[in-house]
Amino acid sequence: MKHLLITFYIILFGVQFTFGQNNNDIVNGKKINIHSGILNEDRICLLSLPDSYNDSSEIEKKYPIIILLDGYTHFKTASGIVHFMSSNRNRNHLMPETIVVAIENVDRERDFTVTKIKTKRPNNMGGGRNFLDFIQKELVPYIEKNYRTEPTRTIVGHSLGGLLTLNSYMDKSSIFNAYISIDPSIWWNEEMMKNKVDSISPISFNKKLYIATANQGEDNYERNKKRHDLLFAIMKEKSDGHLNVEIAYFEKENHRSVPLIALYEGLRYINQEN
Repeated sequence: MKHLLITFYIILFGVQFTFGQNNNDIVNGKKINIHSGILNEDRICLLSLPDSYNDSSEIEKKYPIIILLDGYTHFKTASGIVHFMSSNRNRNHLMPETIVVAIENVDRERDFTVTKIKTKRPNNMGGGRNFLDFIQKELVPYIEKNYRTEPTRTIVGHSLGGLLTLNSYMDKSSIFNAYISIDPSIWWNEEMMKNKVDSISPISFNKKLYIATANQGEDNYERNKKRHDLLFAIMKEKSDGHLNVEIAYFEKENHRSVPLIALYEGLRYINQEN
């Protein structure tokens, strides 16, 4: 584990940097601003392109895309890991070179939840369906129009973002091929999640899903892990054994630290041969 963490440190601070026009600036991505008619607002996304994207000898090459939730928080981590796993500079070839599109937040509770929880204060919860529509009908088409992509798409989310990722996986109309749900907040509406499993289409079971569970301490250990394990068990039973889902428990990681290792392990799982 110590060596793995050292490797990640090198990834995050030593790779995927290109020099700017004055040879002094170091750039590892760009910002794009997209107006959403569905959400009626502008959304900022952070974009990371593979090393070979601007290589004149690779102008015909097309790339998968990763849609990353909580973009501002996880962009540098995810783009560094993807670079480490895919770049010809490292020759790891654990996954194909991939375009990372990280969506910055406006209102997490609104965008990442599909149901409301009653609170004493007014809230904007329950807009997750609209947010997924924005991603599928506006953001992904924009990326595919303006960049060289292939129709292989992964969505990654942590916490409430992991909950939205699960909701996307359970939607038979989802445009994604693979899903990484990191310590998802199933507690938000546990009963609804169980009911959704009952109506999952075989289309979903044919796709890959990776679920990471963190150790949330003595008070929440049993509840958090049991929720995730129970969801997995229900899915396995419903699928009649045909299930492309892996669940992993990281005993030494808490809710905040688990995204680093879960991103790496999740990408390894969804990119390995069946």
